Amino acid sequence: MEWAGAFGDLGTLIPFVAAYIGVLGMDPLGVLFAFGVAMLVCGLVYRTPIPVQPMKAIGAVASIQAVQTAVVTPGAVHVAALATGLTWLVLGASGAMRHVARWVPPSVVAAIMLGLGVGFMLQGIKMMQGDLVLAVLAGVLTLSLIGNRRMPAMFAVLVFGAAVGAWRQPELLSRLAAMPIAFRLPTVELSGLSWNEVFVGVVLLALPQIPLTLGNAILAITQENNRLFPARPVSAGRMSVSTGLMNLFSGVAGGVPMCHGAGGMAGHVAFGARTGGSVVILGTILLALALFFSGAVTTLFALFPPAVLGVLLFVTGLQLAVGTGPLPGERAERVVVLACAAVCIWNVAAGFLVGLALHHAARRGWLRL
Repeated sequence: MEWAGAFGDLGTLIPFVAAYIGVLGMDPLGVLFAFGVAMLVCGLVYRTPIPVQPMKAIGAVASIQAVQTAVVTPGAVHVAALATGLTWLVLGASGAMRHVARWVPPSVVAAIMLGLGVGFMLQGIKMMQGDLVLAVLAGVLTLSLIGNRRMPAMFAVLVFGAAVGAWRQPELLSRLAAMPIAFRLPTVELSGLSWNEVFVGVVLLALPQIPLTLGNAILAITQENNRLFPARPVSAGRMSVSTGLMNLFSGVAGGVPMCHGAGGMAGHVAFGARTGGSVVILGTILLALALFFSGAVTTLFALFPPAVLGVLLFVTGLQLAVGTGPLPGERAERVVVLACAAVCIWNVAAGFLVGLALHHAARRGWLRL
């Protein structure tokens, strides 16, 4: 089950990593190497399925070049990783994160988790729409095997998806078989960065990510871990330091900005993970791919049809949304949770700010709905 749970977050990991590599032209070696090392360390240190995911806002902006007239380069992505790493390391190590965490009410954290869960489900549905028959087959297979310890659902779905991909595109298997095994280590030359790359990385990529990371990758993951694994609690400060360290490492190693998303833990747990061993397993596989098979990564990812990944993302979102628990008893607080969650489906950072504003308005009696 730990092996099955290890692959529970692929619905988020593969699309973003594929975009960084295929669209932005980043070296698969550095990207996967950074993820692999971060997952190994987190699994061994926390001993719960604490996930390591791409930062979604930065990944989306970088992959579609959504920064007006500026151009996002691999160097700018490395700068964004270093900038976010330094920010969260300082907040966590200084103790400031404890005060920030107390400032954010539980209803807003629950709303973020609910909004993310529904957002994942909607994104999963979009990915399924292009191939409904395949999505239905993968969905039935997933639901029929969830919780089955003899045949874990994730294994069955991945094998099914890879088989369909190979059947539809047999040339992919030929390309994979023809690619040689070659050992390489990541190399990054940060001294060649331009001031334009520094500006794009810090101002246009890193800064807009901060509210999203605070809500999803610091506060929500802390609550989710402590709810699911009360015997192995973590703190927001510890999550902040962890986020800072792994991003500083990623920026130097040629990787991308990473975080501990609550949706990632939901995905791991939904498919069987109960310890940090699942994260160690996935990290080891990514390290092996990075060091010996980095030239085959893009072809390997292409084996998994988007509809199958959409099913995994839908199940992950469902697990995360259900985990938020019942709505608050007070009407005003229910308004806060539902409104904040609705905005989070569109933009987590905006939802976070809306939730804070509505919470304080409710406390002052200004909400009359």
